[in-house]
Amino acid sequence: MEFLNIFFPVSGVETNIFLPPLIALVISFFTSMGGVSGAFLLLPFQMSFLNFTSPSVSSTNMLYNIVAIPSGVHRFIKEGRMAWPLTWVVIAGTLPGVFIGYYIRIFYLPDLRTFKLFVGCVLLYMGVRLFSEILGKGNKEKDGSQKLEERIRRQREELQKKSGGRFVSGLSNEAVIRTISFDINKVVYEFWGERFSFNTLAMFSLALVVGIIGGTYGIGGGAIIVPFCVAVFRLPVYTVAGAALMGTFLTSIAGVLFYTFVPLNGMTASPDWLLGLLFGAGGFCGIYLGARCQKFVPQKFIKMVIGISILSVALKYIIQYF
Repeated sequence: MEFLNIFFPVSGVETNIFLPPLIALVISFFTSMGGVSGAFLLLPFQMSFLNFTSPSVSSTNMLYNIVAIPSGVHRFIKEGRMAWPLTWVVIAGTLPGVFIGYYIRIFYLPDLRTFKLFVGCVLLYMGVRLFSEILGKGNKEKDGSQKLEERIRRQREELQKKSGGRFVSGLSNEAVIRTISFDINKVVYEFWGERFSFNTLAMFSLALVVGIIGGTYGIGGGAIIVPFCVAVFRLPVYTVAGAALMGTFLTSIAGVLFYTFVPLNGMTASPDWLLGLLFGAGGFCGIYLGARCQKFVPQKFIKMVIGISILSVALKYIIQYF
């Protein structure tokens, strides 16, 4: 069906017009449940399958985030699963990090191989730790996240009994986030009867590092910050996803502006607007559906999706060094 093919002059790509949105929809549906837009998986697809290898591929990827993410953020806000204190801390750290990372990229890291190796090793550690927790080999003491998982399981069993054995799943409508306290030292919030907390400065520092990494070589950062929040800060993925997506959204806006208006080696790298919009259209639907379906999916499955995603990135960054 060559009549459906379209040529994109900025990227030099020629492909079926329905392929970009379809690929983006499938990827973003699964990754958005864990607060990851899926852009880091679209990047190798564009480079390897579509042969889009110019610097503009990074800004096109960020344009995808800008178009796709608002639908998921809207859904998390509507369902009361947007942890606003976490969101503000993530934004406060990632935005200045992007500026720092961009200038590090220009002046100090023309060759990113060594830096990517370091990031790959960190992600590998996080992926292994996450899978260790999934397999029950992590912390034996039950934390709030594990208690929450048990509560969901008990609710599912009770509803199955009431419905005559029919399969049911999902969170209660009462499973919303309520802020208990928010100051420079500590954030405490409640989610469906369980309290969760994190050190504000520690989370800000993590977000700053993630922003620097994202600004250095053009990723949103959700694939890095989510596993840290889940595996290190012990926060349930149901309460992390919305904040991570919001941080990625704002980081991507800054990234597109940089690539479009700030010259890199004397040249700008504006996105392929049409291709980015097509990817974004598919992602808009996929992220909305993923955010809507998240509460019906077990936390263990979502953690597996996150783990597989970050391990794939980790192995890619490690292999490229050798």
